[in-house]
Amino acid sequence: MSSSSPLFGDLLLKLGIVTPSQVQEALALQPRTGQRVGEALISLGYVTRAQLHDALSEALGLNHDKGPAHPPLGELLVGLKYITLGQLEEALAFQRKDGRKLGEILVEMGHCTYRQIYEALSLQGRITGRQEAPRQVLQGHHRVMVVDDSPLACDFVKEGLEALGLGYEVMCFQDPYEALEQVGKVQPAIVLSDLDMPGIDGLELCWRLKESPSRQVPVIILTANDSEAERVKGLRAGADDYVNKSASMAELSARIESVMRRTSETERMRKLFARYTSDAVVEEILKSPDTVVLTGEKREVTVLFADIRNFTGLAESLPPEQVVGVLNQVLGRLSDAVLTCGGTLDKFLGDGLMAVWGAPVHRTDDALRALQAAKMMMTAMVELRQAAQAEWAANERLGRPLVLELGIGINSGLAVAGNIGGSMRTEYTCIGDAVNVAARLCALAGPGEILAGERTRELVSHREMPFEDLPPVRLKGKQQPVPLYRVL
Repeated sequence: MSSSSPLFGDLLLKLGIVTPSQVQEALALQPRTGQRVGEALISLGYVTRAQLHDALSEALGLNHDKGPAHPPLGELLVGLKYITLGQLEEALAFQRKDGRKLGEILVEMGHCTYRQIYEALSLQGRITGRQEAPRQVLQGHHRVMVVDDSPLACDFVKEGLEALGLGYEVMCFQDPYEALEQVGKVQPAIVLSDLDMPGIDGLELCWRLKESPSRQVPVIILTANDSEAERVKGLRAGADDYVNKSASMAELSARIESVMRRTSETERMRKLFARYTSDAVVEEILKSPDTVVLTGEKREVTVLFADIRNFTGLAESLPPEQVVGVLNQVLGRLSDAVLTCGGTLDKFLGDGLMAVWGAPVHRTDDALRALQAAKMMMTAMVELRQAAQAEWAANERLGRPLVLELGIGINSGLAVAGNIGGSMRTEYTCIGDAVNVAARLCALAGPGEILAGERTRELVSHREMPFEDLPPVRLKGKQQPVPLYRVL
C-alpha cells in the first residue's frame, strides 16, 4: 500500500486522522494535480507530514519496537528521498523471501547506491546515540537555512554540517512557505533547498527568493535527482549551485564556501555602487554588466548641479560642528532625491552636488528623472525651512534660523563617462560641454529656481512639462547665446 492508493485513504480513516469528506475531496483533487492521496491531504491542510509518515509506517508493517531512537533503515532512506515507498515495498518483499539485508537488495535493484546506504546507517547511528542534552551551536561563521519537507533530511544536513566544526549555524524549515516568510527575519547567509516538495518545489522557492527583497541570498539546490535537465532548470531558476544529496558533507561544505566567496564579491560591488547610485541602478549593473560603462565612452547624459544659496552667511554665524550638521542634513535630502529618481551621485561640491542620469546605466527617461529629482530637492528645502522655523518658534533662544535656498541647473547632451584620474586615485565622472553648461546654469539660477537647457526640454517635450522661455544667455566658453528655460 502506498500514499497513491485509495486504500491509503481508508487507512487514514481507520486511524481517525481524517474524515470521509476530506478523503473524497483529496481524491477529487488527484486528477487535476496528479498528487498522491497523502500529498493532496497535506496540501489541503487536513494532515501533517508527520501523521502521513506514521500512517505509511503502519501500512508497511514496519517495526517500531526500537522506538524513535532507532528508526529502520528503510524509513531513513525514504525520509532522505533516496528511494520511494514503492521501491521500499518491492525490496521488503524480496527480503521476506531470501532474508538478505535490505541495503544489499536495494543496491542490487539499482534503487540507491552504497554511499547512500552508508549515509543512512550513519544517520541511524547518530540518532541512536543522540543525547537528550541540547547540542551547543557555534555562532557566527555561516547561518544556513535548510528547506526540506523531510525531517530526516533536515536532521542529516544539520548534524552533518555542524559536525564539521566550522561554525555553521543551521536552521531547518520543513514548510517552504514558512521559509519564504521567515527568510527576512532569519537573514541566512545561504539557503539549501530540496528540489521535490509539496506545495512549491525547490525551483519555485528559488525563483521567489530571487524576486524578493532577499534576492542577494545565494541558493543551493539539494536533490537525489541529478539529471542534466534538472540541473539546467535549477540554474535557470536562479540557483547558485546544484548538489546531489549523495555528496559528502565535506563536498557540500566546499560548495557552500565557493558560493559564499562569489556572493561576498557581488555584495562588495553592490555596497560600493550603492554609495553613489540608487538600488535600482545597482541591480541593473549587477544583472546587465554589458550595459555599464566604466572605462570611457561618449554617451548622452543629463547632468544636474545643485548649490545651496546663503551658505557662506550660515558658515560665519554658526560653530563649525553645527555648520557640518546643517550641511549634512541638507545634502542628505538632496542626495536622497537623486537616488530615489535613479540617478548617480557624481560628487559633493562643498555646499552643493553634481548628479548624472544616463551613466553608468542609460534609460530612455533620464531627463525626466533629473527634473523630478530637482522638484523633490526644492520640496525638501521647503520642508527643512519649515522645520527650522518650528524649532525656532518653540525655543527663541536658538536664534532666528537663517533661510537657506537652492539653485539648480540641468542640461542634457553628449559627455565622456568613465574613470578619470591616475594610478593612486580614480573617480567615475562625466566630462564635456554638456556638463559645463549645466554648471553655468546652476550658477545663474536664483534662489528656488530650476534652469534647464534646450536639449533637456526636447527630451521631455512629450510629457507636457511646464517650462517658461527665458532670453538666451551668453555663457563662458560658448560663442553663441544659449537657449534658457525655467522649470515651473
